[in-house]
Amino acid sequence: MKIMSFLLICLSLLACEPDAPKPPGLPSNLSTQLTITNGEVHVVATADSANFYTVTFYDTDDTITVETQDGEATHVFSTAGTYKIRTRAHSIQTAFIEKTEDVVIDISTGNTGAPTSGYLSPLTYPNYSLVWNDEFDGTSLSSDWAYDIGTGSWGWGNNELQYYKQQNAVVSDGILTITAKNETFNTSNYTSSRIKTQGIKSWKFGRIDVRAALPYGQGIWPAIWMLGDNITSAGWPACGEIDIMELIGGAGANDRTVHGTVHWSDNGTHAQYGGSKSLTSGKFADEFHVFSITWDANSIHWLLDNVEYHVINTSPAEMDEFRAKFFIILNLAVGGNWPGSPDASTIFPQKMYVDYVRVFQ
Repeated sequence: MKIMSFLLICLSLLACEPDAPKPPGLPSNLSTQLTITNGEVHVVATADSANFYTVTFYDTDDTITVETQDGEATHVFSTAGTYKIRTRAHSIQTAFIEKTEDVVIDISTGNTGAPTSGYLSPLTYPNYSLVWNDEFDGTSLSSDWAYDIGTGSWGWGNNELQYYKQQNAVVSDGILTITAKNETFNTSNYTSSRIKTQGIKSWKFGRIDVRAALPYGQGIWPAIWMLGDNITSAGWPACGEIDIMELIGGAGANDRTVHGTVHWSDNGTHAQYGGSKSLTSGKFADEFHVFSITWDANSIHWLLDNVEYHVINTSPAEMDEFRAKFFIILNLAVGGNWPGSPDASTIFPQKMYVDYVRVFQ
């Protein structure tokens, strides 16, 4: 009798237990197409009944996973070798089919796409000594640089549209290439890179030369600039900002005009002062130019190819921000308050090529 009661109780419990949820149907017919250009791999995945895809790039010690609705993802490998790429087609996050492929990356020399002509600056100047430089002669960024990653606070303070990734900055053949791409990553429709010497290298006064060839087009915003070391404590603009070069791409004179500007706090109010210089023809993407400042306790001068085009007197007490150490930033933004968004005329990818950065004191 006790055995029968126990069996009846067990059967009763089993009968009352709800049915387990059924998993959604899996996608099928996953197919991938890989296009390899120098170190860049572009993946196009398709599958039946897929709601989204994830593509994972296994790059040496890094694992980069891109979630994409349309099945497209791009990654740049900076060194030659054989790497794995895993592609998954999902119905939900935990229900997917996948395939893993090996790719062979051969980093070709002399194939950065950078211009082969332009202005060259010297390694020595009267009354100056070279105290730091990066000629980008290796195959990766030196330890003097760090990356800003993500979208920052409301688009890095400017409503910019890009997501900054480490992979969009590549060093090859003596050139740093920062690439802006029209690709979906997280919640952004564009990707690019932003590097800085913050917390590693900074300088007070001197001459700074940066040889670069710039991108172009509506909504494209490359910058070579500096911020005060105390930005984390003082905030902006009280830390001071020195824009060595900014270009706001687009039609008319935009692609052939660069701007040099400073920002500071004037008794708690944002103040700025800038000047600009335009080429008589062509655009700054056509060849290399050298963008420079000379900076001391009383003034900052802006030069294009060693010709001065703008100056500011920084001796007033309210401009004391500019008598402190600053670090260097190189970035390529897409969109934002100043340039506006890209349009149908904007060509992607866009590239900012940097040959060297030199600091003299």
